[in-house]
Amino acid sequence: MRFTVEQRFGAAVEDVEAAFLDADLLARLAGLPSLGRPELLDQHDDGHLVRQRVRYRFTGRLSPAAAAIVDPDRLTWVQEAVHDRRAHRTEISVRPDHYADRLRCEGTIELHPLAGGSLRVTEGDLDVRAPLMAARVERAIVAGLTDHAHAEVEIVERWLAQRT
Repeated sequence: MRFTVEQRFGAAVEDVEAAFLDADLLARLAGLPSLGRPELLDQHDDGHLVRQRVRYRFTGRLSPAAAAIVDPDRLTWVQEAVHDRRAHRTEISVRPDHYADRLRCEGTIELHPLAGGSLRVTEGDLDVRAPLMAARVERAIVAGLTDHAHAEVEIVERWLAQRT
């Protein structure tokens, strides 16, 4: 399933980009619904490229049908990202800790300047392998990603306001 999620920020591209690379912001994102505290596993900054690995845990509620297929306690994954500060583009891949044979997600995040702020666009491909349920699970995951992204905007805006 191809998906696109947009976020609008009232801050410059460089400021939004820097925010998503700051471990302090990751800690603040812990309060968002359905995801546990993001865990920064490693981050390597070589100037214009930043390689980052962050572990996430699903803490939301699964439907009974989904819970029959996967153990909610094993829904953890690592998001691997390569941020290119010059292009304001991030390549992302999701690596499940468990059930790797059932989920694949790859994509990009691009930041674009807007009058009075910036636009962050996430585009990706999500593939869930679950007999008879794949499309429904993919739609639920994308809906969760969209809800998470919209909630994230407020936290990032507040974080940026406190930094100035």
